Amino acid sequence: MAGFKDIIGHKQIIEHLENAIRMDKVSHAYILNGPAESGKMMIAEAFAMALQCEKNQAEPCLECRSCKQAMDHNQPDIIYVRHEKPNTISVDDIRTQLNNDIVIKPYSSKYKVYIVDEAEKMNQQAQNALLKTIEEPPAYAVILLLTTNADSFLPTILSRCITLNLKAVKDDVIKSFLMDKYKIPDYQADVCTAFAQGNVGKAIQLASSDSFNELKAAALQLMKRLDDIDLYEMSSAVKQISEYKLQINDYFDLMMIWFRDILYMKATNDVNGLIFKDEVYDIKKQAAKRSYNGIENILEALSKAKIRLNANVNFDLVIELLLLTIKEN
Repeated sequence: MAGFKDIIGHKQIIEHLENAIRMDKVSHAYILNGPAESGKMMIAEAFAMALQCEKNQAEPCLECRSCKQAMDHNQPDIIYVRHEKPNTISVDDIRTQLNNDIVIKPYSSKYKVYIVDEAEKMNQQAQNALLKTIEEPPAYAVILLLTTNADSFLPTILSRCITLNLKAVKDDVIKSFLMDKYKIPDYQADVCTAFAQGNVGKAIQLASSDSFNELKAAALQLMKRLDDIDLYEMSSAVKQISEYKLQINDYFDLMMIWFRDILYMKATNDVNGLIFKDEVYDIKKQAAKRSYNGIENILEALSKAKIRLNANVNFDLVIELLLLTIKEN
């Protein structure tokens, strides 16, 4: 658990929350809305810690008893609402852990803060039960709903909460953070940053993942030698990709970045704008050989392949068709 100052990006949201603490205008209910791994929990925990900090300041001190308890996840007035069923937060979860608990005054702090992660999983009964509490909360209550999809909430819940939408963090901010913190070279940071699409959590995962580096190496190796593969060898190429079936969307994204680099190289001849800078020799070779139209066809085929796999079309068939399209263009 970290304070606000340790969070990468999301400056506007952090300023909003810090100002609410400073001006003593903390709302009873907030929705933190953004993709998985985008930093919702970090922001919620920093906010909860700041609210309970014994120094009464907008940035948690990380030194008082309350902050230390919060960092160890045992601050009695910061409550994490859990759910047993993987895809549902039930009415019982909300009643027992939130509604029945919220009437009891804080144990040792100014507030009682409830953090509901994956709040989009609340079914309608759970939302209705929560609504009753949000309509008439005790003065000390703060409820934080963390979600990847705020649109799944009842309009009555949305109207009673302050919604904070987490925006994508700028690429240059993520890149320098990865290089400073994880000591990775700039070309590796470029790939992780491009891949993360503004999501710091995803960038961190990729930077520290051996399996991602293995996936990248496998995808690029195949892209580089695909032109030399004869049609009768195509089934072995399909088999090679099927080893990464569980990570196929990431595999496709790597291919997408590869062909975008080729397109960029063809259009600008500028090495600095490439994501795969360390592959410049092969990218130049492919850019010289392929037409603009051919590269566009490949990028379109990749998008179609993703859609087909999501629609449960036969895996081997989709991959074979994609590889043939790449060879033809």
